[in-house]
Amino acid sequence: MPLLASIPSPSQGVWNLGPIPIRAYALCIVLGVIIAVWIGERRWRARGGAPGTITDLAVWAVPFGLVGGRLYHVITDWQIYFGSDAPKRPIDALFIWEGGLGIWGAIALGALGVWIGCRRRGISFTAMADTLAPGVAVAQAIGRWGNYFNQELFGGPTDLPWGLEIEPGRPGTVPGETIYHPTFLYESLWDLALAGVLVLAARRFGLRHGRVFAMYVAGYTLGRFWIEGLRVDPAHHILGLRLNQWTSVVIFLCALAYLWLARNRTGEEPLGVQSGDAGDAGDAGDDPADPADPAHGRDQADEPELVSGEEREDAETRDGAGDDLPPDGGSGSGKQTAAAGAGAASDGPAVEPEAGQR
Repeated sequence: MPLLASIPSPSQGVWNLGPIPIRAYALCIVLGVIIAVWIGERRWRARGGAPGTITDLAVWAVPFGLVGGRLYHVITDWQIYFGSDAPKRPIDALFIWEGGLGIWGAIALGALGVWIGCRRRGISFTAMADTLAPGVAVAQAIGRWGNYFNQELFGGPTDLPWGLEIEPGRPGTVPGETIYHPTFLYESLWDLALAGVLVLAARRFGLRHGRVFAMYVAGYTLGRFWIEGLRVDPAHHILGLRLNQWTSVVIFLCALAYLWLARNRTGEEPLGVQSGDAGDAGDAGDDPADPADPAHGRDQADEPELVSGEEREDAETRDGAGDDLPPDGGSGSGKQTAAAGAGAASDGPAVEPEAGQR
């Protein structure tokens, strides 16, 4: 007897917290975004970027991505909301929490939001795209579990032990069948594996200039093509293939073309100037005892750095003249005068290091 006959579907995908409905689909999307930002922050700091940059860019990327994902869904499945026998009302097209996000639109407009944020901060868009790619793949893996709670976007009937139980009567179900391919699980596992491959490839080959993101696009569309072929939910077909399969083919070829064109691309990818860098550098230059220069204490500045050649020559001349004076003569020895001159020079402004990119 097999240990697992099938995967049961959740009995509900919405929980009411008083008058507020808590939807599992929305929670999966939010959790995916949080994890993607966390991964992106760690990767960006490791690359030398400013902490908090990914969080700031998420303010642009997330709203753009949600709008783009919903637009793609509504445009490609318009008959669900605007057809003569549409099962939903037109106003339902705005109810994003009920499900229905097209990944193509989400990535396209989300990338536009990131590009705007990068432009405002002086950051290379390709460097940011490479940084975000693994986290985006993980976010998709988590977000797919929203389809599990909604019992949607499943595959055809199957007798495999990991088949998914679906309630009869849902769109795409076959009369007399209750067990279907869990395409949400296939795509979730594919995305997690893809994220791991991206991280390893970036470390092994030192990929830059958008090539990690292009690998993500190529890898995702490759998996999406065959997983899409298993699905039985209503979709537009062109020459025997579902619309999303054709989209996968086109975008896959575009990703391969970019990888080829960018194969020899080199050069600087600006990470942006961190706020406060200039001030920190100035403070370090004003204080010789600053931790930025641990080799010197406050009274141990090197004379060549702080005293000009002319001042040093005058000090040596006075020092030589002072040697002819009696020990108790005058108002002080030349050595004391030279020491005083050096001490006065050390109180002058030091050369400030330029604020560099990190």
